[in-house]
Amino acid sequence: MTPRRLTIRVGIAALLLSGVAALSGCAVAALVGGMADSYMDTADVERPAEYIGLADETFALFVSSDRIIEAEFPGLVSALIVTMSSELGVPERTNAAGFVPGPNVLQFQYNNPDWTAWSYPQIAEELGVTRLIIVDLYDFRLYEPGNVHLWDGRAAARVGVLEINGPIPGDFAFSRDVQVRFPDSGGYGPSDIPANAVKAQLTRRLIDRTTWLFYDHMEKYRPDY
Repeated sequence: MTPRRLTIRVGIAALLLSGVAALSGCAVAALVGGMADSYMDTADVERPAEYIGLADETFALFVSSDRIIEAEFPGLVSALIVTMSSELGVPERTNAAGFVPGPNVLQFQYNNPDWTAWSYPQIAEELGVTRLIIVDLYDFRLYEPGNVHLWDGRAAARVGVLEINGPIPGDFAFSRDVQVRFPDSGGYGPSDIPANAVKAQLTRRLIDRTTWLFYDHMEKYRPDY
């Protein structure tokens, strides 16, 4: 490197250093804060399970909804039962000793059309489990009632667990409400996102928020849903 080029580079570095030194304390704090905010927008963190009582126990999962939801979205409840049961049945997630696969739960319901009149302990005894997970789906829609031109998907459910071998087998030992939405912002309609895509995203988010209650998992520091 020639002496002239070395002099130019040293001069530029000096100017940059003097510029940083000239920043006020507030400006430096703002710069650092902006970098931290940017990092938090994309950072993943581990979230602990809210209920760990499936460990070393057996479970069956049921999903219920009103007839309006079932009529508008046929097959939704069955899909939720199968997918949620399967995801919670992964041993390294919940450490459950076993579970009733979703198709078997559906078969039980089909073979016993009066099952809704049974007590929870009766259902658990019939299925041979010590835990019942009940997901009460009370809201599932793709748009605001009366406005079919813009998507405003919402889903909400109450998730409860009955510990059949616990002190109060007929009462919920754990209960949480979960709510999700899609899209994340307004202004999108059928010409932007197909209805099936909205339903699929809403369903996936509901499954995540429900099953995440039961095992440690990674999610964004600032979740999208």
